[in-house]
Amino acid sequence: MRIALTYDKSQELKPLDQAEIIGIIDEEKREVEQYENPGIGSKEATMSVILDLNADAIVVGPKFLCPGSYMMSYGRLRYIPTKYGNLKDVLEHLEEIKKNMKEELEEEMYAEEMEEF
Repeated sequence: MRIALTYDKSQELKPLDQAEIIGIIDEEKREVEQYENPGIGSKEATMSVILDLNADAIVVGPKFLCPGSYMMSYGRLRYIPTKYGNLKDVLEHLEEIKKNMKEELEEEMYAEEMEEF
């Protein structure tokens, strides 16, 4: 399985639009491939890169995705919600967090705050 994560240069997990690096945990090769994120600043552009990297699943925290990036990936990726905040912790607890893998997310995981006027 190929599992995507998005993080910064300090390996702290970040929402898609804030991630400097897209990591792909390749379980078959037992390695983490790292790619500079050309889509930084846009959750949809980052999701497009993740889909192009043939990921099977993505590790997400609250608000890592937006409605657009969620809809792009729905049915193409499975979602692995996590409370861990960095790459090292995710790798150490990978088998545990994979048990929470889902086909879909609750709306609060990807909903955007509504601007009030």
